[in-house]
Amino acid sequence: LQRSINDMEELVDFQSEPLGIEDRPGAKPIRITEGRISFDNVTFHYGHHRSALYRDFSVDIAPGERVGLVGHSGSGKTTFVKLIQRLYDVNAGKILVDGQDISQVAQASLRGQIAIVQQEPILFHRSLAENIAYARPSATQDEIEHAAKLASAHDFITNLPKGYGTLVGERGVKLSGGERQRVAIARAFLADARILILDEATSSLDSESEVLIQQAMERLMVGRTTLVIAHRLSTMLPRSKTSSRS
Repeated sequence: LQRSINDMEELVDFQSEPLGIEDRPGAKPIRITEGRISFDNVTFHYGHHRSALYRDFSVDIAPGERVGLVGHSGSGKTTFVKLIQRLYDVNAGKILVDGQDISQVAQASLRGQIAIVQQEPILFHRSLAENIAYARPSATQDEIEHAAKLASAHDFITNLPKGYGTLVGERGVKLSGGERQRVAIARAFLADARILILDEATSSLDSESEVLIQQAMERLMVGRTTLVIAHRLSTMLPRSKTSSRS
């Protein structure tokens, strides 16, 4: 019982972490059906810095398009996806998702419709099934297992003594890096969001895990607007557009 209480507190703390961005009065939930992303003359700089990372920047990303964001640390590629999630407000211009100004919508609804697979996935000390279902708590066991199969995670999960009931440890320490990534991909499949962000998702894996994960990510990207962050072009998956930030 105490473990369940602690785990729930961890989830609540994670979700309620203050970001300094407030919803506008009367903000309504966003409805993302296609996944078009548009930056309209956006200018952005951090805090009181005079140097802008983006100045009068415009780009239109079509629904289902794959875009690679390449560049060294500090070049602005991570900022780009943070702006899409409205983790920061722009200084000028606006960002539209499916024609809706994200500064005018409820931010929780925006972030809830964007799936993210990170280099170091966030896992909780709960069962594998619960970690996958974090994307959609109402999911059935069949839906959880279907997502795991698409993510090439089902086989390693069912080989564990407790299967989907296996506790993963704090931050998933009982799993390998490749296994944690496949759980994160299963979570993204279950979320079924129109917008997908892959943040250095294969940069620190062994070659066998990388092949499995790339295959799973290829399946995941089908029909979704996908932003892939990488330091080098050689680590990118095939896509239709690449933006280099230097």
